[in-house]
Amino acid sequence: MRKLVDHDQREITISRQCELLGLPRSTLYYKPIPVPESTLGIMARIDALYLEDPTSGSRRMVQYLAREGIPISRDRVRNLMRRMGLRAIYQKPRTTVPGEPSERFPCLVDLKEVTEVDQVWATDITYIPLRKGFLYLVAVVDLFSRHVLSWKLSNSLDMEFCLEALEIALTGGRKPQMFHSDQGCQFTSGDFVARLKTEEIKISWSGRGRCYDNILVERLWRTVKYEEVYLRAYSDGWEAEISLSRFLWRYCHVRPHSSLGGKTPNEVYNQIEP
Repeated sequence: MRKLVDHDQREITISRQCELLGLPRSTLYYKPIPVPESTLGIMARIDALYLEDPTSGSRRMVQYLAREGIPISRDRVRNLMRRMGLRAIYQKPRTTVPGEPSERFPCLVDLKEVTEVDQVWATDITYIPLRKGFLYLVAVVDLFSRHVLSWKLSNSLDMEFCLEALEIALTGGRKPQMFHSDQGCQFTSGDFVARLKTEEIKISWSGRGRCYDNILVERLWRTVKYEEVYLRAYSDGWEAEISLSRFLWRYCHVRPHSSLGGKTPNEVYNQIEP
């Protein structure tokens, strides 16, 4: 039945297709994208190198890989980075960008002015390697408390799983004054923007290719990768779901953060005394 789902169908959403076919959406989205083992190894190195130097585009990434004895063409690196959802950070604004959204929003976030919970929520997507494929992880984070409000895994870089993460975050009955993201097509889509507007939430976008505007979520990804993902080899999406769920719960509810005065993100977000 999963083969009947058309990821390129625009008139009927993935969720609706699953509903019509009687499929739980998770059975589709936790199925990893099959990739040859040799390619997975290269993707794992690209992911680690990008975490260390997110200014790397395909040209520099080819050079890094060559120094590690991995000969690879720039076209292949470019295609892999695109498939992994990795974009180089640019020190200067780019003057022309294809596929501009019909509506634009400036970057309104100044971390020095984030002084309370629910002032700014932020979101981002990262690549999660599996033993025989990979998935994508999206999270919604309260910037003041570092609390992970919601997260979702998917084998597709579509808008729907990002919108689902937003919906989950909003089900708690709280909402931010402002919602910050990069300019990925998932977050600039009409449906995503409309959902934020319905809640009367201010919208803030990072400058193109500038993830420093979203540095706290990037730090979360580093922690997740180095303290969880890279230490394991998830066999499938279900194992990734269970293991990431355990790790992120401890990150929010058990692990003290020095930046929070030794409190946990959950304690700060929900104003709980330790």
